[in-house]
Amino acid sequence: MQPLDERILETLSEEGNLTPQAIENLDVTVRSHASMRLSKLRRYGLVKRFADTEGLYTITDAGERFLSGDLDAAELDPVE
Repeated sequence: MQPLDERILETLSEEGNLTPQAIENLDVTVRSHASMRLSKLRRYGLVKRFADTEGLYTITDAGERFLSGDLDAAELDPVE
């Protein structure tokens, strides 16, 4: 996890479903970096991508638990 990851998760939690471009538009980070971090967060089950909409992400229950302090990111294993 990087410090930016928590900011991305918070933004998804507050704003709802977002694309990397929308994250850039909200001044969180540039689109390319948002895309890279979202892929990593997805790998660990903290966000999911909608299959029918390319590049649209939402926070998962695990992501919400991480934000609330109920889940330690060090305990997460990659999923695929």
